Amino acid sequence: MKTILFGAGSHLGVSIDGAAYGAEHLILRMDQEDRRLLMQNLNYKKSRDKADLRKNEAEIKAYNTWVYQTMLPEMQNGKFPILIGGDHSVAVASALASAKANGNIGIIWLDAHTDFNTFESTVTGNLHGLPLAAITGYHCEELRSFHNGATINPHKAVIVGARAVDPPEWENLRDAGVTVFTTQDLLQQGVESVMQQAFAIAGAGGDGIHVSYDLDLIDPQVAPGVSVPERDGIHEKEAFAIADFLTSHIRQIVSFDLVELNPVRDIEGKTEALALRILKQILEALHETV
Repeated sequence: MKTILFGAGSHLGVSIDGAAYGAEHLILRMDQEDRRLLMQNLNYKKSRDKADLRKNEAEIKAYNTWVYQTMLPEMQNGKFPILIGGDHSVAVASALASAKANGNIGIIWLDAHTDFNTFESTVTGNLHGLPLAAITGYHCEELRSFHNGATINPHKAVIVGARAVDPPEWENLRDAGVTVFTTQDLLQQGVESVMQQAFAIAGAGGDGIHVSYDLDLIDPQVAPGVSVPERDGIHEKEAFAIADFLTSHIRQIVSFDLVELNPVRDIEGKTEALALRILKQILEALHETV
């Protein structure tokens, strides 16, 4: 299968700097001819005002418009896109471009956070906490104004690995009908069981699945190089079991993100090495697919 890598170097969605450099660190180490490095204009004046609950909204929207308009034609030409972030706000562009190109897709969100706040519920104003709500059409219209197609049905949205969820997010998730598997679910039920359920829900009667993998899914003892680490996450065994499941079900996946590598916070390249291994595994599976 023809694949194309996009490096989306933005950290506008989070108050902590560094994720903007993750895309470049990873994409330049990949053995892939067809790649585009969409580096963020770091001259943007980035807001860190704690009282600003719409931090960098205009800048994020402008950047995601550019990413969306760059990715969409390549998808429509039949290429499988891998978006490398960047903070998770860039997934608004990739997931909605995939929905536009592929039709009635579902989404699997591998993340310690559910990213299902809205402008009304966010307490930080860090907009990397809103993307899944925007992608599934749950308020947040401002973050997807560049997209003139259907959003992804929230009943076909599955979060895997959540363990840091704001109370208002739980209300939003229940209201929208999103399925959530926590880290405890992964550890108690096992990766195979949870991922089978996730694929069944996200892939039901549709045209494929967009998978968005946030590296903070993994415990910071194993993957410290992220902007917002959360304790008590999965370890290498589960992380690569998930990657194995994804590669064995690669024909159901139509697009893939890997986000939130923050090289500034990494220790001895541990997180980067994990990210590269996951990406290479996905690419190998795609190259073997006819």
